[in-house]
Amino acid sequence: MSTSLLPSSLATIKMTGLTTRQAPVDRPLRPGCFSPIPTFFLNDGAQDLDIPTFQRHVLSLANSGMGILIAGSMGEAHHLEPEERVALVKAARQILDDNGFETEPIVCGTGVGSARQTIAITKQAAEAGADYAIVITSGYFAGLLDYPAIKAFFLEVAEASPIPIMIYNYPGASGGIDLDSDIIESIARESNNICGVKLTCGNVGKLVRICAGTAVPSFAKDYPRKNKDAPFLVLGGFADFILPSSFSRAHGAIVGVGNVAPYALVRLTHLSFEAVTNPEVLPEAQRLQDIIARGDRTISLYGIAGTKFLLEKIHGYGGAPRRPLQRLTQAREEQLWAHENVHALLELEKSCEQLASKTRPTATGGIPTPPQSVAGEFPADVSVSA
Repeated sequence: MSTSLLPSSLATIKMTGLTTRQAPVDRPLRPGCFSPIPTFFLNDGAQDLDIPTFQRHVLSLANSGMGILIAGSMGEAHHLEPEERVALVKAARQILDDNGFETEPIVCGTGVGSARQTIAITKQAAEAGADYAIVITSGYFAGLLDYPAIKAFFLEVAEASPIPIMIYNYPGASGGIDLDSDIIESIARESNNICGVKLTCGNVGKLVRICAGTAVPSFAKDYPRKNKDAPFLVLGGFADFILPSSFSRAHGAIVGVGNVAPYALVRLTHLSFEAVTNPEVLPEAQRLQDIIARGDRTISLYGIAGTKFLLEKIHGYGGAPRRPLQRLTQAREEQLWAHENVHALLELEKSCEQLASKTRPTATGGIPTPPQSVAGEFPADVSVSA
């Protein structure tokens, strides 16, 4: 597509010179908390990408210590054109590199209906600067897909992909298909280019079973990963079980509420990992988990529009989702903003941000230096490296 035919927001990124993947930089996929970043749109009839706002938000999250995930469900991936996903990856890589976050990895959602198109978009994302891809189960023909077909889909994509692939299990967005622990572990064993799973099914028992099979030294020994920087991570899809899942050797979470309260989520994740070997921090971890669990539940009931509304109230940007999704009604906005669980979460976020600025040492670019467990040295029997 010629630059002249692109919306202005895409053309800007096209002209930055970041048209091909730059020299390789080690960007390991580490345990922690990742935020699926919203895609922001201009307030025009076409709803073109609002790249400056997107970059502002990416940088804000990176400064808090949150991992970066682009074009997921919160990012309205289903409503994005392939070249828009590429533009977002380039924009994120540019703003991160320009602000000292050269080693911060980018995870990009690349799953669509067919294996063919998923592979094509994954290759485009990798060329644009994505380090890892997360692929949702193909669900349009859910009634015609059995587990062998689904397994073949993930294995084909992983085999063809130039970057490691994370499995995205989200029944609500994939025709009701809910992958069980057996098929997820089977895919992980058969493809060394699979780097983890996100469980937006919210099934904690499933998470425990997958950790029992993959988050142990024997898995890393018997099934080494193709990329040494891409261990198999087991990640929750909600913020209400980060603490309990850490005791089952899970590796963190990918959570939409991280857009609203990133410092609180990062602190909860750090404390949860530390609590496994240091019970003294458990009461504080439980306090944070209680507040965040309630806030996550409340905000999730208002969907993408609710998260964007809260960002607008807190940071002055957010805007409407891409149609046919709609903004919240004024009554719903007032209801969400007045909710006691939202107030409690934002108060916690304020205190955690203040604590981070005063007490937490920072790495290059301002990412809080994680405890040993987050950096990759988990308590005994937890594998986070190939």
